[in-house]
Amino acid sequence: MMTSFMNAFALFFLTLASLAASLPLSIRDVFVPPVLYPHDGTVWAVGQKHNVTWDVSNPPAQITNPLGEIFLAKGGILLDLDQPLAANFSILLGRIEVTVPDVEPGSDYSVVVFGDSGNYSPNFTITN
Repeated sequence: MMTSFMNAFALFFLTLASLAASLPLSIRDVFVPPVLYPHDGTVWAVGQKHNVTWDVSNPPAQITNPLGEIFLAKGGILLDLDQPLAANFSILLGRIEVTVPDVEPGSDYSVVVFGDSGNYSPNFTITN
């Protein structure tokens, strides 16, 4: 009785393994597009709308996470993780309009474009 159960289990396992081995492999790549705007020297004012842009000229065939989010950072630290500047857009768009939030003026702001990984823009300035 135990032998037939073990034989059936072994046959099931081998069948499953054989099926898994015959499936095509899906290789996915991390896409880290460089941020083009804002760039060094950019000045934004609170309340203005701007297009954050990033380079999508050479994406991999299979992107691990095709949905993007954009966050504001100050001094390299992400601000307000609960309120991204933009979210749930295709990372292949290459640009998305954001509204500059009401933050204190400073020259050490950057935006971070997240999809597969975060890519910081150069520092730029936000004024009132």
